Amino acid sequence: MIVKNAEFITSAVNYVALPKDGKPEIMLCGRSNVGKSSLINLLCNRKKLARTSQTPGKTQTLNIYLINQDFYFVDVPGYGYSATGKSLKNSFGKMIETYVKKREELKMAFLLVDSRHEPTNDDYLMFQFLKQYVENIVIIATKCDKLNAKEKALSKKTITNKLELTEFDTLIYASSLKRIGIDDIYNKIDEILEDGNKENRE
Repeated sequence: MIVKNAEFITSAVNYVALPKDGKPEIMLCGRSNVGKSSLINLLCNRKKLARTSQTPGKTQTLNIYLINQDFYFVDVPGYGYSATGKSLKNSFGKMIETYVKKREELKMAFLLVDSRHEPTNDDYLMFQFLKQYVENIVIIATKCDKLNAKEKALSKKTITNKLELTEFDTLIYASSLKRIGIDDIYNKIDEILEDGNKENRE
């Protein structure tokens, strides 16, 4: 896949404000500060399309990006940041839950975890939740440029065990800084878009 055009469309505060053109959507989710915005910028070849922040929990809306006029990236609020007020975290949870359960345009979910650390209980719960409603899920282990070969092997074992991954699950190691894993992610996106085009033709 070659990204020729990428643009920020809107920040949706609820389900009603989402695009209504029927284009497929790919959701990016993960705990706060895991690198969702940096990954969006990497995939879109834009340095500042998605705003990155050193302050965890900054994303508080569904941020929508249109890619190649073909599909959307949907960046959802990060979870697990304790300094975020309980009422806000509850609203984030409801927002994501409603989106995942009801959104027919949602064709794939990227669940980001930090490759340097064991996935949290929130990561595990999110993965289990997504498996109930999303057919295509890709686990993306971010910041892998910080790991040497031995650490990466241990990381793969840790993530696989914690999330209870099987041979049918997809785990991609990525680094926004070193541009690692981008082709593998593009290939997964191409697969989903092609499958969608086949369904439309049939």
